[in-house]
Amino acid sequence: MAEFTLPANSVVKQGELFKAPEGATNIRRFIVYRYDPDSGENPRTDTYEVDMDSCGPMVLDALLKIKDEMDSTLSLRRSCREGICGSCSMNIDGANTLACTQSIASIKGDVKIYPLPHQPVVKDLVSDLTNFYAQYASVEPWMKTDTATPPDRERLQSREDREKLDGLYECILCACCSTSCPSYWWNSDRYLGPAALLNAYRWIVDSRDEATGERLDDLEDPFKLYRCHTIMNCAKVCPKSLNPAKAIAETKKLLVQRKM
Repeated sequence: MAEFTLPANSVVKQGELFKAPEGATNIRRFIVYRYDPDSGENPRTDTYEVDMDSCGPMVLDALLKIKDEMDSTLSLRRSCREGICGSCSMNIDGANTLACTQSIASIKGDVKIYPLPHQPVVKDLVSDLTNFYAQYASVEPWMKTDTATPPDRERLQSREDREKLDGLYECILCACCSTSCPSYWWNSDRYLGPAALLNAYRWIVDSRDEATGERLDDLEDPFKLYRCHTIMNCAKVCPKSLNPAKAIAETKKLLVQRKM
């Protein structure tokens, strides 16, 4: 399971303690990473005591309660609250996941919350995913065709070909997998990472796409694809239960097969 790793030369200090309202009996402690690069100060962790009798069951519920009622300076991303948009990905209790689908009750002891590991921090729990999205765009995640579009219908495929996309198209680009991958930690400037490679394979196996050879040519690189060592952290943390490592292995297999 991937654990949070601090930026080089940074020391996380213990910050403030925000106590629960007087009389609250059902209390959980949330230890939250705080960092503002513009402040010039070292990162710290603030501790919040949350009254669970007036809080929803998910970690995102607690974070929003903290921001709304205890500390408005806390920064985080969130949107759908349904495990669909991937916005609220962060490191919770030592593993990358979505705050909106992570149950507080399933965590023992204090709930420790950090931003996604090995990424620049914009502020607090907000990671800079500029490189991650650029790598996703680099695999050209759209249908590429040379033949003319049928004039009277969409491009069709068999049920069997459509089933090949199951376990691929569901990716929500939360970056939980890529930021859990040690190979991505050390080579993110050249290794595309699990998320981008899963999406690349999604188009490689799409029977309607006509650029399979071109896509494989682009991935025939010592770093883009072959830095994957099948550690499987990506599959362990994916909130949609996808298996990027399998997609990467299948891509490698296709590259070998076309040489035979």
